[in-house]
Amino acid sequence: MSLSRRTLLVAAAGTTLAACAPATSPAPPVPTAAPVPTAAPVPTAAPVPTAEPVAPTPTPTATPTPTAEVPAPAPVAPAPAPAPAAVPTRALVTARYADAAPAAWGLDVPGVLTTLPRAAAPAIALTFDACGGPGGSGYDAALVDTLRTHGVPATLFLNARWIDANPAVFESLAADPLFEIANHGTAHRPLSVTGRSAYGIAGTRDPGEVHDEIAGNLAKLTALLGRPPAFFRSGTAHYDDVATRIAADLGQRIAGFSTNADGGATLPAAQVRRELLDAAPGAVVIAHMNHPTAGTAPGLATALPTLLAAGRTFTRLSDAFR
Repeated sequence: MSLSRRTLLVAAAGTTLAACAPATSPAPPVPTAAPVPTAAPVPTAAPVPTAEPVAPTPTPTATPTPTAEVPAPAPVAPAPAPAPAAVPTRALVTARYADAAPAAWGLDVPGVLTTLPRAAAPAIALTFDACGGPGGSGYDAALVDTLRTHGVPATLFLNARWIDANPAVFESLAADPLFEIANHGTAHRPLSVTGRSAYGIAGTRDPGEVHDEIAGNLAKLTALLGRPPAFFRSGTAHYDDVATRIAADLGQRIAGFSTNADGGATLPAAQVRRELLDAAPGAVVIAHMNHPTAGTAPGLATALPTLLAAGRTFTRLSDAFR
């Protein structure tokens, strides 16, 4: 800490002595007859020399105490961002759930999110699946163009096989802030620990296969996006409640739905439009973006202007589930 410095200046005033005035003695009375010689002049007293002015005695200035150098604090490096939690290994998942018996199976079981939280409920979440595999790796460009034209956000659930078949399209979608990319599994299988199937598609048979179905595409998307996707939806959107617990262990939130807008890309445009117009605030809507000849895109194209004119709003899942 620096010390303030104060200088004290004391000046001694010098006294100048004045010289005495010359003194004279009166002459004695003399007889009139005899002239008295003029008395010798009394010598004037020698002037007392003026005293030399007394120089002020300088008062020594206080010597400041040297200020101790306080080193500047070393810059504190920002704390490193926490590393993403490690994904449990297949062996760990297998051991953890070896004896777990499911108590529920279907579209809406514990751990599946089917509607938006209350704070986001005025909005609707549009979600589109791209399933991949034989007959499922198409791309509905008209559907995506409609979303972009109207500035409507959506969450896109992409299967690993679809990504491999459409690498350039994937890059375009992933770079567009209008869209959120989500995990639609590795081989598009229903998620079960007992091998249950849905719509004729065989499900995973044990906890290890549940792990593989989720983690395979999770690793692919994490590498491509630079971050893990937040949401997962299985092929057919069917689960048992043990599989949903495994998904949670892998850091994935499961998105179900409350409105099925295109019936697995089988409904005509007029019915797709009707389903979209009937979606309630807070709905999670499922449709498909991998069948360009289906009624999904034209149904969406006629429904969106009406919904927007009515003041309806739309959200990505991650923006609703903060």
